Amino acid sequence: DLLRDFQEADPARVSIMLTAHGDIETAVEAMRVGAYHFIEKPPNPDDLLATLEKGLEVRGLKRTVWGLRRQAGWQFADVEVVGRSAAMQHVVDLVGKVAASEGTTVLVRGESGVGKEVVARAIHARSTRAEFPFLEINCTALPETLLESELFGHEKGAFTGAQYRRKGKIELAHGGTLFLDEIGDVSPKMQIDLLRVLETRRFTRVGGDQEVASDFRLVCATNKDLERLVAEHLFREDLYYRINVFTVALPPLRERPEDVMRLARHFVEKYARAMAKPVRDFTPEAEAVMLAYRWPGNVRELENAVERAMVIGRGAAIRREDLPLSLEPNGSNGAGDLSLDAVEREHIERVLTQLEGNVTRSAAALGIDRATLYHKIKRYGIRR
Repeated sequence: DLLRDFQEADPARVSIMLTAHGDIETAVEAMRVGAYHFIEKPPNPDDLLATLEKGLEVRGLKRTVWGLRRQAGWQFADVEVVGRSAAMQHVVDLVGKVAASEGTTVLVRGESGVGKEVVARAIHARSTRAEFPFLEINCTALPETLLESELFGHEKGAFTGAQYRRKGKIELAHGGTLFLDEIGDVSPKMQIDLLRVLETRRFTRVGGDQEVASDFRLVCATNKDLERLVAEHLFREDLYYRINVFTVALPPLRERPEDVMRLARHFVEKYARAMAKPVRDFTPEAEAVMLAYRWPGNVRELENAVERAMVIGRGAAIRREDLPLSLEPNGSNGAGDLSLDAVEREHIERVLTQLEGNVTRSAAALGIDRATLYHKIKRYGIRR
């Protein structure tokens, strides 16, 4: 009991149990509650000294880890929600308020590409959980069975290929924040499992029978109309109320044109550092094109356009001809198909053309890996 109290008071403490009443059961219990080592009396002086030295070494390593974790939290605090529009200032205000509420569940809503993940990271960075992990899962990127294992973990032998126990994101997020992107796409079974975790903060690994507790803040994001999904019985009403405790709604970029150039210059600064280029601004002609465009792909499309311009541009300013042709008033997307797929397809085609069909360089310019680019080339039927 004393050892348990010590470990709860200071998780970084290194405790060694020394007893004249040693047995396997007592040793196992001591190690379970956090003892570093278990020694029976009378101890061998040399063995005791070696154990103490190793214990001091472990304590030093623990302190180093805690220091790095705090440093990571401070660096994470630089996450910035960029924008001076009244709508974005309201978002910044909401982020500050909910971040101070240590465990409140947050639902971030908005169109694809508006920056929902940035808001989730900002909430974590400004909270008391900033020194602990921020873990994220895109609920549409994994089939149900893999998503279940990713969230809850699994025991050895739980299914074919499970050769060892694996902790899930919920368990690993203990003390920190779990971000579930596209929560509106999870299956009915997964909705039930998530509801149970949110109600009890306890779960069972796949293939296991022992409950595991985890203290985490949940931040969800969706571009779906959850109210309509609830009405159509595609999303559980009780889960909807569980995740919709505090809502942050992000407006699309077309509704806050005053933020376009501020965001664009933010991305110029980001990629100028990454590419070691002297580019600092835009020519007046390039700025006029960007302000006239509707940005159907929102902030993500803007960032891609700036990155592409940084790759091919020369000089100290991004020129009109450095920008994707889809941004031009007479471009195919200026008066035609404004869907995100059409914008993405055309942007990929132009990057491939500019880089002479080189997939490796094109993937680097687009900020994705080669496998993803190959998938998109196949999906859109792009000819190289």
